[in-house]
Amino acid sequence: WKKYFPNHLYDTNYGLSESIGPGCVHLGTENIHKVGAIGIPGYNWEVKIAGENGCPVPQGEVGELVVKGPGVMKCYYKDPEATQAVLKDGWLFTGDMARMDEDGFIYLVDRKKDVIISGGENIYPVQIEDFLRAHDAIKDVAVIGLPDNRLGEIAAAIIELKPGCRCTEEEIRTFCTPMPRYKRPRKIIFDQVPRNPTGKIEKPRLREKYGAKSLVAAQTKQ
Repeated sequence: WKKYFPNHLYDTNYGLSESIGPGCVHLGTENIHKVGAIGIPGYNWEVKIAGENGCPVPQGEVGELVVKGPGVMKCYYKDPEATQAVLKDGWLFTGDMARMDEDGFIYLVDRKKDVIISGGENIYPVQIEDFLRAHDAIKDVAVIGLPDNRLGEIAAAIIELKPGCRCTEEEIRTFCTPMPRYKRPRKIIFDQVPRNPTGKIEKPRLREKYGAKSLVAAQTKQ
């Protein structure tokens, strides 16, 4: 990057519809080693990584990204219940799971509503999806949680292969061997991965299609 663009300022911003303006900003080629981070809190913004009780978690641990600043919305229009769920004392609970490193840089992990809890372990679908996309035959992939009587949920990988490519479940399982055992998808499904006009994977559709209807309402509400 520095070799070909020596004078360019690397710039990424994080924000969401409920918060106008960047809650976090990542600027400068001096921070190029932090590629992957969404940045540090922007000017006049406060950020914390919170646990289920709303209190900050220890540095490096995963929690919900919570922001406070001049661009946070006042409310959801005519929806006080939804507003109360995400706004608390001026803090906006984003629904994004993240961690903060020793320099204050924040890294997104996954959406809170997409986290799979299997046998007491938290599984972050994005991590599995990123791993599987390195497979030469895979065009796209989505990982969702499906109900399981013993573990509560299991990770299921819906895999869309590249045109003309073939692959078996066993080949995918072998490819996943380097991952920790609890993260490996227990169910492999070869199918198209639906995306909406903005490019986001339509996981509610996949949950409904493959038997996780009980999770669809909660995912949509959030």
